[in-house]
Amino acid sequence: MSSRSQTVAPTRLAIVGPNGRMGAALVALGEAEPGAEVTAKVIPLGEQGGVLLADVDPSQVDVLIDFSHREAAQAHAAWCAAHGIAWVLGTTGLTAEDNAAIDAAAAKVIVFQASNFSLGVALLTDLAARAARVLGLKADVELVETHHHFKRDAPSGTALSLAEAVAEARGQHLPDVIANGRDGLVGERPQGQIGMHAVRLADVVGKHELHFGWGNESVVLTHEARDRRVFAHGAIRAAMWCAQLGSAHGKRSMGDLLAAS
Repeated sequence: MSSRSQTVAPTRLAIVGPNGRMGAALVALGEAEPGAEVTAKVIPLGEQGGVLLADVDPSQVDVLIDFSHREAAQAHAAWCAAHGIAWVLGTTGLTAEDNAAIDAAAAKVIVFQASNFSLGVALLTDLAARAARVLGLKADVELVETHHHFKRDAPSGTALSLAEAVAEARGQHLPDVIANGRDGLVGERPQGQIGMHAVRLADVVGKHELHFGWGNESVVLTHEARDRRVFAHGAIRAAMWCAQLGSAHGKRSMGDLLAAS
């Protein structure tokens, strides 16, 4: 038997939106990643510098990495499901119809979905849930998220995921207790309410501050991303892991990735 190791085929990546800030970071990191190859740069209709998804050869793609606008989510879900291609999805601001299409795709392929692909945010979410379980409903919770002024949705998907983690840990249903900003004579703050505040400021990549206050004490959990490459690194890592899962299907998250690491 030859002692020469077998050559492992690279993970072939199709990256949506190569001309955008996030897409450009994904392309650069994907091309530099050992064991990966960017085989397609997929553009939204009307842009230049890539190919439309309908023109991509699915036999040359293992994973689609998608941080594009939500208007493309249903079409991308159908394409991945039809061709058996894993989908790393970071798009936020999704509708109920979008989520239904994503669930349908997950019945056939791996859908790795996260509102934030940062390792730090994954740890922050875990800490937020722990704090919520310990402090319970007696603690006031306020969440402040800050992003660049180009961001289209508010509050951010990451902020909503953090709020959901807190609500679930306290046995709450988030839509029943969330307060998105306050204006006018809103009255006394109800116990158990989760306050949400969105700030849009210049070129801030992303900052999330989770405030817990009770009695004469308070705790603030904060994560700040100073370079959007932290999200791209996480997405590439997720894509490489998805490729290892082969023909599996179902949803995966950053928590699953961390547990498998």
